[in-house]
Amino acid sequence: MGEFDEEELGWPATGRLAGIDYGTVRIGISICDPSRTWTSPLETFQRRPEPLEAKYFRKLTQDNQILGWVVGLPIHCDGRDSAKAKESRAFARWLMETTERPVRFIDERYTTALATRLLREVELTHKQRKKQLDKIAAHIILDAYLESSRHPGFRPVTLESTDDEHESIDG
Repeated sequence: MGEFDEEELGWPATGRLAGIDYGTVRIGISICDPSRTWTSPLETFQRRPEPLEAKYFRKLTQDNQILGWVVGLPIHCDGRDSAKAKESRAFARWLMETTERPVRFIDERYTTALATRLLREVELTHKQRKKQLDKIAAHIILDAYLESSRHPGFRPVTLESTDDEHESIDG
């Protein structure tokens, strides 16, 4: 699989999407149904060497009929890029090239805090909550994207729209 321009791939109007909560140790993954009505946490992926990750994400894409990815973009409260936002963008480009599926971003400010709060309400041990956190955050990311995309005037953030911007996705 070679390099792809996201515009060549096109964003699917229907079909299953997957949400990503990117991390350097773990990646949370969620998925929606083909009608994009509901989302659910799928799993937390432990990072591995790149060739194993590529194999995993290609298989995940094929097995779940994923047509596009929604990656959380961790930006500062004032809209400026964080260091993690740059890492998330680099991962998203790799994911797009590896799976040959387009990518969109959603502002993920506060998703981990919300996931933590939700998990506190469930009777789980600290270890169990930690294991669930990333996939719950991915669920919140995908759900937020789907909800936002239903509103008129919604403008998705793409790799192309963020690559050329200097400090902010809000501007």
